[in-house]
Amino acid sequence: MLEADQNDSGRSGAPVVGFGGLLPERLLRFRRPLWYQELLLIAVSYWLYGQVRNAIPNKLAIAQKHARGVQHLQDVLHLNFELSINQFVAAHEPIAQVMDYYYATLHFIVTIGVLVWLFVKRPALYRGARTVLFATSGVALAGFYLFPLAPPRLMPQYGYIDTLLKFHTWGSLADPKIAQHSNQFAAMPSLHIGWSLWCGLTIAACATRTWVRVLALSYPVATLIVIVSTANHYFLDAVGGVIVLAAGYGIQYLLSGHGAYESPVGSPALMPDEQRVNAS
Repeated sequence: MLEADQNDSGRSGAPVVGFGGLLPERLLRFRRPLWYQELLLIAVSYWLYGQVRNAIPNKLAIAQKHARGVQHLQDVLHLNFELSINQFVAAHEPIAQVMDYYYATLHFIVTIGVLVWLFVKRPALYRGARTVLFATSGVALAGFYLFPLAPPRLMPQYGYIDTLLKFHTWGSLADPKIAQHSNQFAAMPSLHIGWSLWCGLTIAACATRTWVRVLALSYPVATLIVIVSTANHYFLDAVGGVIVLAAGYGIQYLLSGHGAYESPVGSPALMPDEQRVNAS
């Protein structure tokens, strides 16, 4: 389904011109990633991310004040459509259930799936793309700390309905067992958007078939609809997610001196597994 972009052959092994990145050249040269190292790195990094995220103080009054400010700004910008969409979805249980389970599961499943696909099929691009994802999450932590925000579902006085709570969906952050291990106010920026857009852009950059690219880029759009419909995020949270992802790409470029989807110096022109894809 996903085919290798043969344009990599024009970049592979090419000398670095101009800005060469902040990291030493020996760290920028291609090395095939080792699965056990990557598994450990991802596990430890996500654990640290969770510890830092959940250690940020839960300041209800400040988070609600910020939420009122976000709603006011969206009113001024005529972006105040979340409430009507949320109430419509909450009135139709089948739609709400689908969106609730989408919200609770695909955020992790699709992201991990794209990482695994890159590791197996596009190892030359894996580290750059992975660095973007890590950097994005790191920048988001700063947002969670500096701007704690009560999501719409925690502002029922404005008419928002927590669909995950209403329909007793698995994974609801209103579940005390889950809530005590999760920062309820880590909403700005939305990493559901940051991660889903990373997935869409990564697949689109690696695919050659138009329908695959369209499908990939529709994923963050669907995610936007879901996070708003289930009252888990404001629209401006999604804007924040796009901004931190852009920062993630910028950090990756500063470190390496090349784009996230460009093969590093010393990488083979075409990996064996990519040759099999092209031959099929």
